[in-house]
Formats: sequence, structure tokens, C-alpha cells
Amino acid sequence: MTNVFELVGKASRFGFRAGVDAFRRPFEGAQIVRQIAEVGSQSLPLVIASGIALGAVMTLHTRSTLVTFGATAAIPAVQAFAFILEIGPLVTGLLVAGRVGSGIGAILANMRATEQIDGIESLSIDSFKFLVVPRIVACTLALPVLTLFMDFSGLLGGFLSEYAASRLSLRLYLFRAFSAFEWSNFWPPTLKTCVFGFLIGVISSYFGYTTNEGAQGVGKAATRSVVVSSLLIILTDVLLIKMIFFFFPENAL
Repeated sequence: MTNVFELVGKASRFGFRAGVDAFRRPFEGAQIVRQIAEVGSQSLPLVIASGIALGAVMTLHTRSTLVTFGATAAIPAVQAFAFILEIGPLVTGLLVAGRVGSGIGAILANMRATEQIDGIESLSIDSFKFLVVPRIVACTLALPVLTLFMDFSGLLGGFLSEYAASRLSLRLYLFRAFSAFEWSNFWPPTLKTCVFGFLIGVISSYFGYTTNEGAQGVGKAATRSVVVSSLLIILTDVLLIKMIFFFFPENAL
């Protein structure tokens, strides 16, 4: 328990420092844009493919249940609410934690092991602000955008599955999916992924930047980044859902 609390304290201080430095000059705009492109573009194919597959599978399972009650017309609405409120944000966070989190941890740990970070600091460059802050900012900004692609990929997969079963038109599918939707149902679950992105960036950067185990620490940093980030995303999701239901009761459907 002592090690756990020590880790929480150090990681929290690490994240607080990153949050402060993100608003302190110089802003390293070029690095941030580069990291956003890397996080977003390289994760996009995985997110879209996963969304289409999950949407198709979910529609198949939903249809087999709703057919019994004669409620197949509700399939698009069930799909939309499920993906936008929960499946899209959570699955996107876990996918990015696995793909991007491990990469950040491994890259920074390798730079520490090969003394590249020490070389950057010898040039009077703040290595923390140059290497860590852009990655955390990139993860925070990229997650909501990737979540949107996950949501609409899930709806696309659901439509393709439903079209194969009932020849439902795309226009009618979208009308049924969003007829009961309001703006307040959409943006709180999507923006909560900013928190997921911040956690992924902080945890991954922390394990990579602070490693002191040499070459062996590279693999450990990557593994710890994925495990801890995924666990924190799941736990934080529970807390954020309770907060969303408290401040936006209309989402508790």
C-alpha cells in the first residue's frame, strides 16, 4: 500500500507540473501538432475498424433480443445511445492506452536509457516541457476526436448489419437513431475522454520519463503504462458517469 500511495503521489505531482507547464511559455506548438498527428492519425484506422466491428456485433445481439418483443424499430436508438454514452468513449480510451500509451512509455524510457534526455538538458532545453508536455496535450486533445470516429463507425457498422437483415434505409436509420437525442446527451460523454487522454499521457510519460533501470526499463515502462492507464480509465469512467448523471439527469436513461 505504501508503494501504491507513493506512486499516486508522484504521478499526481508529475501531472500537476505538466498542467502548469502547458500554459507556460514557450508553448512548443510544433511539437504539439506533431504529437497530435501521431496520436490521431496512427490510431484512426484501429478506432474505425473496431467501431465498425463492435457496431455490427452489437446490432446482431440487440436484434436477436428485440425481435422477441417486436421492438426492432428501436435498434438504431439503442445503438446510438449505447455507443455515444458509454461504449465509444470507454473503448476508444482503452485502445489508445494500449497503442499510444505503450509507445510513449517505451520512447521516453529509451531516451532516458540512451541518455538522450540528458543530452537535451545539456543544451539548456527543458526536457520535461519539450518531451512530456506536448505528448500529454496531444493525448488530451486527440481523444475526443477519436471518440467521434468511434461513435459514428459504430453506427455505420450497426447500419450495415441492420441493412443486411431488414434493408432499412440509411435515412430512416439515422432518423430513428437521433430522434430522441439532445445535445446534452452527446457532449458530456464525449468530453470526458479529455480526462482519459490526460491520464494516458501523464501515466505513460511518467513511467517512461522517470525510469532508471536502463534498457530493461523500456519494456517495463511500456507494460506499466498500458496496465495502469487502462485501470485508471475504467475506474475514472465510473466516477465520471456518476458526475454526468448528477449534473445532467437527462443522460440517466
